[in-house]
Amino acid sequence: MQVKEESLEREDGVVLTAPLSLDGNDSDSDYKTPNIIRRILSLLTAVRPGSDLTRLQLPPQFNIPKSQLQLYGESVYCVRSDVLSKCAEEETPLGRLVAVAAWSISTLRPLPFGVAPYNPLLGETHHVSAGSLNVLLEQIRVSHHPPVSALHATDAKHNIEIVWCQSPIPKFCGSHIETEVVGKRQIKLVDKNETYITNSPNLVIRFLPFSSVEWIGNVTIRCQETDLEAQLSYRGNSFWPQPSVHRSIKGKIVRSSTSETIYDIDGHWDRSVMVKDVESGKQTTIYNAKETISGLRTPIVKDPMAVSTSESSLVWSEVSRAILEKRWDKARECKSEIEERQREIARERILREEKWIPKHFTVFHCKESGWDCVPNNNVVSPAPIVVND
Repeated sequence: MQVKEESLEREDGVVLTAPLSLDGNDSDSDYKTPNIIRRILSLLTAVRPGSDLTRLQLPPQFNIPKSQLQLYGESVYCVRSDVLSKCAEEETPLGRLVAVAAWSISTLRPLPFGVAPYNPLLGETHHVSAGSLNVLLEQIRVSHHPPVSALHATDAKHNIEIVWCQSPIPKFCGSHIETEVVGKRQIKLVDKNETYITNSPNLVIRFLPFSSVEWIGNVTIRCQETDLEAQLSYRGNSFWPQPSVHRSIKGKIVRSSTSETIYDIDGHWDRSVMVKDVESGKQTTIYNAKETISGLRTPIVKDPMAVSTSESSLVWSEVSRAILEKRWDKARECKSEIEERQREIARERILREEKWIPKHFTVFHCKESGWDCVPNNNVVSPAPIVVND
């Protein structure tokens, strides 16, 4: 059964806020509450270390005015320098792998401490276009399944297709929360007949001895057709702040079959990243964060009548509007109404013995690799919400 159109009611209109960006010019900088560490710890007093936090419901004071689905989408369609098209424009397989690694790095954004996006509803969607790139996301599982989000993006001009299927699993670890992002991301260069498969680093939110939000972990980007892979290690502060380690990346590009190192990779994902040819010693900058993820434009509604009733920025519009106006009682009321309505729909579905089926993706699960998905359509259509050049 597909999500009911009438279950997600159209309000006055969508609410779109500025994307997270390097220069801090984002909507979320206004949503850090006073004594934030004390408030967060008070929320977690009844939570044991190691506990799964996917069911934890945050009050609106801790929310930024957008859904997690929107944050996933923004990491793909909100960039100032078009790093994605370079993946298809490079002439050699090695050049294309380097470009895909740079694009992968560009999907990381600095997140504000102490606030979080809304948990997406089952069947919630987000559809945005940026130039020739059309991006569509759908929430295909919710918290107790665990939560799974799917993304499909196509760029007909550059013959690129992106498919994500991932599930964030946060756990409370005493002095910090670590969110493991389970699942894979695929970027296909269609006319090159190359598919690059990658994973995501984990998100670590530290409370003590200092507050921070960092991306940490190992990422592998592999292309079976070219026998090449990039191995990236994202590092952060483990105890005391160290500028040389904070938001740093180290890694290498190798031939998968022989493990021969071709390039060394070094830098910081919020500054610049370089590759060094191990034979010649030549260094090349492959990624500049300031040029790519600063000064980002806020999406706008191009065709209000074509916006789906399941669109994230419409579903949560009343909550977001109340948060922007700092009307916390109103925000809490609207958020509770949305969540209770979804619980009611779930109960009705169980009584009718109906199975919910995603609208835009076919979903499957295997014991070895977890959740995965296949888009139901080959091409993503242009969206009513756009990011202007």
